[in-house]
Amino acid sequence: MVTDSEVLDAAMRLAVEESASALGVSSPNPPVGAVIVSRDGDVAAAGHTQPPGGPHAEVVALRAAGPAARGATAVVTLEPCNHTGRTGPCSEALIDAGIARVVFAVTDPNAVASGGAQRLRDAGVDVEAGRMATEVANGPLRQWLFRQRHGRPFVTAKIASTVDGRIAAPDGTSRWITGTASRERAHRQRAQVDGIVVGTGTVIADDPSLTARLPDGTLASHQPVRIAMGLREISESARIRDDAAPFLAVPSHDPADVLAAVPDATWVVVEGGPAVIGAFTDADLIDEVEVYIAPMVLGAGASSVDRPMVTTLADARRFATASVEKLGDDVLIRMARA
Repeated sequence: MVTDSEVLDAAMRLAVEESASALGVSSPNPPVGAVIVSRDGDVAAAGHTQPPGGPHAEVVALRAAGPAARGATAVVTLEPCNHTGRTGPCSEALIDAGIARVVFAVTDPNAVASGGAQRLRDAGVDVEAGRMATEVANGPLRQWLFRQRHGRPFVTAKIASTVDGRIAAPDGTSRWITGTASRERAHRQRAQVDGIVVGTGTVIADDPSLTARLPDGTLASHQPVRIAMGLREISESARIRDDAAPFLAVPSHDPADVLAAVPDATWVVVEGGPAVIGAFTDADLIDEVEVYIAPMVLGAGASSVDRPMVTTLADARRFATASVEKLGDDVLIRMARA
């Protein structure tokens, strides 16, 4: 017989899956997932937070559940909000719908929006906090929670290189070092982030589009802001300036200026070139490194990171290996702050 705890855990995992669909889309609001579990233990509905101004996850799920929400349990990845912004408080929506119990994973650290749990309890709703909190906090909410704690976007450095750390051959050719599976994953990530950073040198040399594309080549529904960092002029005809996605030029070599230029961003990916990744490393503004390694050796060519001032091993910036994933013939190593 399936226990109540097992039902709630399964519902929370489904809520986490839902929340992944809100990554990038809901920013700067948190990517939240919600599931309505009926009194019989069945999933009545699920939903995730919509773009700013649209309904939050709880409201999406409640609307989908309809009358089945009365007396049911709402399972949510983040504590329901208790404030009126562009939308009304989710705590009140849950109360009005007749929800009997609310189970959430992570307490809202935002002082403006928090307090939903107490409001629900005051209204007689049974509230459980902290279910699968660690697992959920390390999921799609991770970057948003980081922003709440540190006041800046979470920064991922993305590198695609050969085994010997080369991102291009001596003649400048770099397409394609990694395989199809790696490129498809990188595009899925682009569709989840708020911004992509490259240097003006990369824009001039490679003329990248920096858009998020689906496997069939069409544009994803969510596109990040394409950010060019540096002092060199970018041609008006550069693909990064087209209308496929927003574009922002930051005429600076300081990574802090880049992050300040996107004040509402939650998650930013730095894609290069080597000097830009080196600058973010020197500024201690990289929170995660994702290295796609292709089974290829060049022996010469551009290195993936350029840090001219480093002369000894003691100056190395160290990270801790978080995960290793095989993507076709490539290997993706994800490293977090040590």
